[in-house]
This record gives sequence, C-alpha cells and structure tokens, in this order.
Amino acid sequence: MTKGDFHMMLVIIFGLVTILAALGIYRSLKKVNVLAIAFAGATFLVFGWFTVMTIIYSGYPTAH
Repeated sequence: MTKGDFHMMLVIIFGLVTILAALGIYRSLKKVNVLAIAFAGATFLVFGWFTVMTIIYSGYPTAH
C-alpha cells in the first residue's frame, strides 16, 4: 500500500464518520439530548476538519 492509497482511504473513512456525526447531531436535536449533541458536534467538527485538510493536502480520492 502506497502513501497515496492510504490517504485516499483516510479521506473516505473520515468523510463517512463526518456524515454519521451530522446524522447524530440531527437525531440528538430531535430528542433534545444535550450530551449527545455535544459529543456528535465535537466529532463532526474534528473529523470534518480532518476530512477537509486531508483533501487539501492529499487530493480527492479517484476511482481506479
């Protein structure tokens, strides 16, 4: 596995975690669960930032 393949995998995994965190925020807001909103929000911010920076640094994953 090359360095580029590893970064492509990271972008996909970070992106999926970011999407799931956004869904968690929405679900927590519907149930008004403050602790879940805080943790899902923190996850969304951290993994969203990792996703954006990995895309900027390594590029968007391409289909082979």
